[in-house]
Amino acid sequence: MLHVILYQPQIPQNTGNIGRLCAITESRLHLICPLGFEISSKHLKRSGMDYWDSLDWRQYESWETFLNVRDRPERVWLFTTRGKRSFWDAEFSDGDGLLFGNEGAGCPPVVHKWVGNEKCLRVPQRNAGLRSLNLSTCAGIATFEAIRQIERG
Repeated sequence: MLHVILYQPQIPQNTGNIGRLCAITESRLHLICPLGFEISSKHLKRSGMDYWDSLDWRQYESWETFLNVRDRPERVWLFTTRGKRSFWDAEFSDGDGLLFGNEGAGCPPVVHKWVGNEKCLRVPQRNAGLRSLNLSTCAGIATFEAIRQIERG
């Protein structure tokens, strides 16, 4: 099973899209608080998260809480615009965690340090003048590449 980890997501529509991605791919979604929205029926319906009942998900009060949970993924890859290594060069395995920072600021230095430079990945973009891909687009690209590699064995 893959683990998709969102660090303090702010936009419910992105989280909704990623929740749907996780439900369809049978990946576990981890949400690290604080969130920029409430998880309630009203907010879930508005962001198109009608797949929420089929989703395997966990929520954590903080980054530290996530780190101290026994069943978190052991190996975590951070997707960041500051990554020096392309995600095409990573070798993903079943049980890996794919970590994404929030839409406004990404992940703080303490998270980058914990993950380590060798596991900080970027999705290449031809137009370097633009900031980055949308969070849910990046999560989809990364998740399906990891699944492709895992299924190839």
